[in-house]
Amino acid sequence: MSRIAILVPGKIHERVLATLKDRFEVVAVEKSETLELDAETANRIRGAAVSGAFPGSWMDQLPSLEVIASFGVGYDAVDVRHAAEKGVVVTNTPDVLNDEVADTAIGLLLNTVRELPRAENWLREGHWTPGSAYPLSRFSLKGRHVGLYGLGRIGQEIAKRLEPFKVKISYHTRTNHPDIAYDYHPTLKGLADAVDTLIAIVPKTPHTHKTIDAEILSALGPDGILINVGRGWTVDEAALVWALKSGALGAAGLDVFYGEPVVPAELFSLPNAVLLPHVASASIPTRNAMADLVAANLIEWFEKGRPLTAVPETPSAR
Repeated sequence: MSRIAILVPGKIHERVLATLKDRFEVVAVEKSETLELDAETANRIRGAAVSGAFPGSWMDQLPSLEVIASFGVGYDAVDVRHAAEKGVVVTNTPDVLNDEVADTAIGLLLNTVRELPRAENWLREGHWTPGSAYPLSRFSLKGRHVGLYGLGRIGQEIAKRLEPFKVKISYHTRTNHPDIAYDYHPTLKGLADAVDTLIAIVPKTPHTHKTIDAEILSALGPDGILINVGRGWTVDEAALVWALKSGALGAAGLDVFYGEPVVPAELFSLPNAVLLPHVASASIPTRNAMADLVAANLIEWFEKGRPLTAVPETPSAR
Protein backbone atom coordinates (compact mmCIF):
# COMPACT_ATOMS: atom_id res chain seq x y z
CA MET A 1 0.00 0.00 0.00
CA SER A 2 2.97 2.31 0.53
CA ARG A 3 3.49 2.38 -3.24
CA ILE A 4 0.04 3.79 -4.01
CA ALA A 5 0.47 7.37 -5.20
CA ILE A 6 -1.96 10.01 -3.91
CA LEU A 7 -2.12 13.42 -5.56
CA VAL A 8 -2.50 16.54 -3.41
CA PRO A 9 -3.01 19.60 -5.62
CA GLY A 10 -2.47 22.87 -3.72
CA LYS A 11 -2.97 23.32 0.00
CA ILE A 12 -4.87 20.99 2.28
CA HIS A 13 -5.14 20.52 6.04
CA GLU A 14 -1.78 19.42 7.44
CA ARG A 15 -3.46 16.54 9.29
CA VAL A 16 -4.50 15.03 5.95
CA LEU A 17 -0.90 15.13 4.75
CA ALA A 18 0.46 13.67 7.98
CA THR A 19 -1.91 10.70 7.86
CA LEU A 20 -1.46 10.02 4.16
CA LYS A 21 2.34 10.15 4.33
CA ASP A 22 2.30 7.23 6.77
CA ARG A 23 0.53 4.99 4.25
CA PHE A 24 0.94 6.34 0.72
CA GLU A 25 3.31 8.10 -1.60
CA VAL A 26 2.07 11.69 -1.52
CA VAL A 27 2.58 13.64 -4.73
CA ALA A 28 2.09 17.35 -3.97
CA VAL A 29 1.79 19.83 -6.84
CA GLU A 30 0.79 23.45 -7.22
CA LYS A 31 -2.68 24.19 -8.52
CA SER A 32 -2.71 25.31 -12.13
CA GLU A 33 -4.85 24.88 -15.22
CA THR A 34 -2.84 21.76 -16.08
CA LEU A 35 -1.30 19.48 -13.48
CA GLU A 36 2.49 19.72 -13.62
CA LEU A 37 3.20 15.99 -13.70
CA ASP A 38 5.37 13.87 -15.93
CA ALA A 39 3.62 11.03 -17.74
CA GLU A 40 5.10 8.29 -15.54
CA THR A 41 3.96 9.98 -12.31
CA ALA A 42 0.53 10.82 -13.75
CA ASN A 43 0.03 7.15 -14.64
CA ARG A 44 0.82 6.07 -11.08
CA ILE A 45 -1.70 8.41 -9.38
CA ARG A 46 -4.60 6.31 -8.08
CA GLY A 47 -6.14 8.69 -5.56
CA ALA A 48 -6.36 12.39 -4.77
CA ALA A 49 -7.01 14.54 -1.71
CA VAL A 50 -8.20 18.04 -2.50
CA SER A 51 -9.52 21.16 -0.85
CA GLY A 52 -11.41 23.10 -3.49
CA ALA A 53 -11.57 22.56 -7.23
CA PHE A 54 -10.82 19.38 -9.12
CA PRO A 55 -11.79 19.90 -12.77
CA GLY A 56 -12.44 17.21 -15.30
CA SER A 57 -9.32 18.18 -17.25
CA TRP A 58 -7.20 17.03 -14.30
CA MET A 59 -8.99 13.70 -14.24
CA ASP A 60 -8.18 13.26 -17.91
CA GLN A 61 -4.48 13.60 -17.07
CA LEU A 62 -4.70 10.75 -14.55
CA PRO A 63 -5.58 7.48 -16.33
CA SER A 64 -5.29 5.35 -13.18
CA LEU A 65 -7.33 7.65 -10.91
CA GLU A 66 -9.87 5.76 -8.78
CA VAL A 67 -10.98 8.12 -6.02
CA ILE A 68 -11.03 11.84 -5.15
CA ALA A 69 -11.40 12.71 -1.46
CA SER A 70 -12.70 16.26 -1.10
CA PHE A 71 -12.25 18.31 2.07
CA GLY A 72 -15.63 19.85 2.95
CA VAL A 73 -19.29 18.98 2.88
CA GLY A 74 -19.80 21.03 -0.30
CA TYR A 75 -18.16 19.53 -3.39
CA ASP A 76 -19.51 21.73 -6.19
CA ALA A 77 -15.95 22.60 -7.26
CA VAL A 78 -15.28 18.95 -8.13
CA ASP A 79 -16.53 17.89 -11.56
CA VAL A 80 -18.57 14.98 -10.22
CA ARG A 81 -20.34 14.38 -13.52
CA HIS A 82 -17.06 13.85 -15.32
CA ALA A 83 -15.85 11.69 -12.43
CA ALA A 84 -18.94 9.50 -12.73
CA GLU A 85 -18.39 9.11 -16.47
CA LYS A 86 -14.86 7.92 -15.79
CA GLY A 87 -15.88 5.61 -12.93
CA VAL A 88 -14.02 7.75 -10.38
CA VAL A 89 -15.42 7.85 -6.84
CA VAL A 90 -15.77 11.25 -5.15
CA THR A 91 -16.10 11.58 -1.38
CA ASN A 92 -16.81 14.54 0.90
CA THR A 93 -16.87 15.14 4.66
CA PRO A 94 -20.52 15.28 5.80
CA ASP A 95 -21.85 15.03 9.36
CA VAL A 96 -18.58 15.81 11.17
CA LEU A 97 -19.26 19.54 10.74
CA ASN A 98 -23.06 19.55 11.20
CA ASP A 99 -23.01 20.65 14.84
CA GLU A 100 -20.42 23.37 14.32
CA VAL A 101 -22.26 24.94 11.39
CA ALA A 102 -25.60 24.70 13.20
CA ASP A 103 -24.11 26.36 16.29
CA THR A 104 -22.69 29.13 14.13
CA ALA A 105 -26.06 29.69 12.48
CA ILE A 106 -27.72 30.20 15.86
CA GLY A 107 -24.92 32.47 17.05
CA LEU A 108 -25.12 34.53 13.87
CA LEU A 109 -28.90 34.78 14.23
CA LEU A 110 -28.61 36.05 17.82
CA ASN A 111 -25.86 38.50 16.90
CA THR A 112 -27.92 39.87 14.02
CA VAL A 113 -31.20 40.16 15.91
CA ARG A 114 -29.73 41.63 19.10
CA GLU A 115 -26.82 43.66 17.54
CA LEU A 116 -24.35 42.02 19.93
CA PRO A 117 -21.18 42.74 17.86
CA ARG A 118 -22.16 46.42 17.59
CA ALA A 119 -22.88 46.57 21.32
CA GLU A 120 -19.46 45.11 22.12
CA ASN A 121 -17.72 47.56 19.80
CA TRP A 122 -19.67 50.42 21.39
CA LEU A 123 -18.38 49.34 24.81
CA ARG A 124 -14.78 48.84 23.60
CA GLU A 125 -14.81 52.31 22.06
CA GLY A 126 -15.46 53.80 25.51
CA HIS A 127 -19.05 54.91 25.03
CA TRP A 128 -20.39 53.20 28.17
CA THR A 129 -20.12 55.98 30.69
CA PRO A 130 -22.30 57.08 33.62
CA GLY A 131 -25.68 58.08 32.29
CA SER A 132 -25.20 56.37 28.91
CA ALA A 133 -26.55 53.08 27.61
CA TYR A 134 -26.40 51.25 24.33
CA PRO A 135 -29.63 51.85 22.38
CA LEU A 136 -32.32 49.20 22.66
CA SER A 137 -32.04 46.63 19.88
CA ARG A 138 -34.73 47.01 17.28
CA PHE A 139 -35.44 43.28 17.05
CA SER A 140 -35.94 40.34 19.39
CA LEU A 141 -35.92 36.61 18.71
CA LYS A 142 -39.02 36.23 20.85
CA GLY A 143 -42.10 35.38 18.83
CA ARG A 144 -40.32 35.03 15.51
CA HIS A 145 -41.27 32.67 12.71
CA VAL A 146 -38.12 31.13 11.28
CA GLY A 147 -38.01 29.61 7.82
CA LEU A 148 -35.29 27.16 6.86
CA TYR A 149 -34.31 27.22 3.22
CA GLY A 150 -32.86 23.72 3.12
CA LEU A 151 -33.56 20.90 5.55
CA GLY A 152 -30.71 18.49 5.04
CA ARG A 153 -28.45 17.25 7.82
CA ILE A 154 -27.31 20.73 8.87
CA GLY A 155 -30.73 22.29 8.40
CA GLN A 156 -32.27 19.73 10.73
CA GLU A 157 -29.60 20.42 13.35
CA ILE A 158 -30.36 24.14 13.13
CA ALA A 159 -34.06 23.41 13.58
CA LYS A 160 -33.38 21.31 16.69
CA ARG A 161 -31.43 24.19 18.19
CA LEU A 162 -34.21 26.65 17.39
CA GLU A 163 -36.91 24.67 19.18
CA PRO A 164 -35.87 25.73 22.73
CA PHE A 165 -36.15 29.38 21.65
CA LYS A 166 -39.91 28.78 21.24
CA VAL A 167 -40.02 30.15 17.70
CA LYS A 168 -42.30 28.79 14.99
CA ILE A 169 -40.34 26.80 12.38
CA SER A 170 -41.19 26.22 8.73
CA TYR A 171 -39.10 25.09 5.78
CA HIS A 172 -38.76 24.87 2.02
CA THR A 173 -36.95 22.17 0.09
CA ARG A 174 -37.64 20.62 -3.28
CA THR A 175 -39.07 17.59 -1.47
CA ASN A 176 -41.50 17.54 1.43
CA HIS A 177 -40.50 15.56 4.53
CA PRO A 178 -43.83 14.20 5.83
CA ASP A 179 -42.15 12.72 8.91
CA ILE A 180 -41.03 16.19 10.07
CA ALA A 181 -43.50 18.27 12.08
CA TYR A 182 -42.53 21.71 10.76
CA ASP A 183 -44.76 23.41 8.19
CA TYR A 184 -43.67 22.76 4.62
CA HIS A 185 -43.85 25.36 1.85
CA PRO A 186 -43.49 24.08 -1.73
CA THR A 187 -41.96 27.37 -2.93
CA LEU A 188 -39.32 29.69 -1.51
CA LYS A 189 -41.62 32.65 -2.14
CA GLY A 190 -44.36 30.97 -0.13
CA LEU A 191 -41.93 30.42 2.73
CA ALA A 192 -40.71 34.02 2.62
CA ASP A 193 -44.28 35.30 2.65
CA ALA A 194 -45.04 33.21 5.75
CA VAL A 195 -41.96 33.87 7.90
CA ASP A 196 -40.05 36.89 9.19
CA THR A 197 -36.67 35.15 9.49
CA LEU A 198 -34.99 33.11 6.76
CA ILE A 199 -31.95 30.88 7.31
CA ALA A 200 -30.32 29.68 4.08
CA ILE A 201 -28.44 26.38 4.23
CA VAL A 202 -28.66 25.07 0.68
CA PRO A 203 -25.75 23.86 -1.47
CA LYS A 204 -24.44 25.49 -4.61
CA THR A 205 -26.39 24.02 -7.52
CA PRO A 206 -27.89 25.47 -10.71
CA HIS A 207 -31.26 25.44 -8.91
CA THR A 208 -30.06 27.68 -6.03
CA HIS A 209 -28.33 30.45 -8.00
CA LYS A 210 -29.44 33.87 -6.65
CA THR A 211 -32.77 32.41 -5.54
CA ILE A 212 -32.80 34.86 -2.62
CA ASP A 213 -33.49 37.93 -4.74
CA ALA A 214 -35.32 41.24 -4.35
CA GLU A 215 -38.71 39.51 -4.38
CA ILE A 216 -37.78 37.14 -1.57
CA LEU A 217 -36.12 39.86 0.52
CA SER A 218 -39.14 42.15 0.12
CA ALA A 219 -41.42 39.29 1.14
CA LEU A 220 -39.51 38.98 4.42
CA GLY A 221 -40.30 42.63 4.99
CA PRO A 222 -38.81 45.55 6.94
CA ASP A 223 -38.76 43.49 10.14
CA GLY A 224 -37.30 40.50 8.32
CA ILE A 225 -33.96 38.86 9.01
CA LEU A 226 -31.80 36.90 6.56
CA ILE A 227 -29.11 34.49 7.78
CA ASN A 228 -26.88 32.71 5.27
CA VAL A 229 -24.55 29.90 6.34
CA GLY A 230 -24.90 27.94 3.09
CA ARG A 231 -23.39 29.46 -0.02
CA GLY A 232 -23.02 33.06 -1.19
CA TRP A 233 -24.13 31.77 -4.61
CA THR A 234 -27.69 31.67 -3.26
CA VAL A 235 -28.06 35.42 -2.62
CA ASP A 236 -28.37 38.27 -5.11
CA GLU A 237 -25.97 40.56 -3.25
CA ALA A 238 -26.94 43.71 -5.16
CA ALA A 239 -30.56 43.10 -4.19
CA LEU A 240 -29.50 42.45 -0.60
CA VAL A 241 -27.56 45.73 -0.36
CA TRP A 242 -30.59 47.56 -1.75
CA ALA A 243 -32.96 45.86 0.69
CA LEU A 244 -30.78 46.65 3.72
CA LYS A 245 -30.19 50.26 2.68
CA SER A 246 -33.80 50.96 1.76
CA GLY A 247 -35.31 49.26 4.79
CA ALA A 248 -37.09 46.65 2.69
CA LEU A 249 -35.25 44.10 4.87
CA GLY A 250 -34.51 44.59 8.55
CA ALA A 251 -31.09 42.95 8.89
CA ALA A 252 -28.82 40.22 7.59
CA GLY A 253 -26.16 37.95 9.06
CA LEU A 254 -23.79 36.47 6.49
CA ASP A 255 -21.02 33.90 6.81
CA VAL A 256 -20.68 33.36 3.04
CA PHE A 257 -20.45 35.64 0.02
CA TYR A 258 -20.85 35.33 -3.73
CA GLY A 259 -17.25 36.09 -4.69
CA GLU A 260 -15.51 35.42 -1.40
CA PRO A 261 -13.10 36.40 -0.07
CA VAL A 262 -14.26 39.57 -1.82
CA VAL A 263 -17.15 41.15 0.12
CA PRO A 264 -19.29 43.91 -1.41
CA ALA A 265 -17.86 47.16 -0.03
CA GLU A 266 -21.32 48.59 0.61
CA LEU A 267 -22.01 45.92 3.22
CA PHE A 268 -19.21 47.18 5.47
CA SER A 269 -20.96 50.47 6.14
CA LEU A 270 -24.39 49.01 6.85
CA PRO A 271 -25.26 48.89 10.56
CA ASN A 272 -27.86 46.19 9.95
CA ALA A 273 -25.39 43.68 8.46
CA VAL A 274 -23.36 41.22 10.55
CA LEU A 275 -20.47 39.77 8.55
CA LEU A 276 -18.30 36.71 9.22
CA PRO A 277 -15.37 35.39 7.09
CA HIS A 278 -16.82 31.93 6.30
CA VAL A 279 -16.05 30.46 9.71
CA ALA A 280 -19.08 28.21 10.28
CA SER A 281 -16.98 25.04 10.51
CA ALA A 282 -13.75 26.79 11.45
CA SER A 283 -12.82 25.29 14.79
CA ILE A 284 -9.76 23.13 15.40
CA PRO A 285 -11.78 20.06 16.52
CA THR A 286 -14.14 20.21 13.54
CA ARG A 287 -11.47 20.82 10.93
CA ASN A 288 -9.41 17.98 12.43
CA ALA A 289 -12.42 15.69 12.10
CA MET A 290 -12.89 16.76 8.48
CA ALA A 291 -9.23 16.09 7.75
CA ASP A 292 -9.43 12.66 9.37
CA LEU A 293 -12.42 11.76 7.21
CA VAL A 294 -10.62 12.80 4.02
CA ALA A 295 -7.77 10.45 4.86
CA ALA A 296 -10.09 7.70 6.10
CA ASN A 297 -11.98 7.68 2.80
CA LEU A 298 -8.77 7.03 0.90
CA ILE A 299 -7.57 4.39 3.34
CA GLU A 300 -10.92 2.62 3.29
CA TRP A 301 -11.04 2.63 -0.50
CA PHE A 302 -7.60 1.12 -0.96
CA GLU A 303 -7.91 -1.34 1.94
CA LYS A 304 -11.49 -2.51 1.48
CA GLY A 305 -12.60 -1.26 -1.92
CA ARG A 306 -15.32 1.03 -0.60
CA PRO A 307 -15.30 4.64 0.62
CA LEU A 308 -16.95 5.85 3.81
CA THR A 309 -18.80 8.88 2.46
CA ALA A 310 -19.18 8.78 -1.32
CA VAL A 311 -21.25 11.59 -2.80
CA PRO A 312 -24.51 10.42 -4.41
CA GLU A 313 -23.60 11.52 -7.93
CA THR A 314 -20.67 9.16 -8.29
CA PRO A 315 -20.24 5.38 -7.97
CA SER A 316 -19.38 4.13 -4.48
CA ALA A 317 -17.55 1.08 -5.78
CA ARG A 318 -16.32 -0.38 -9.03
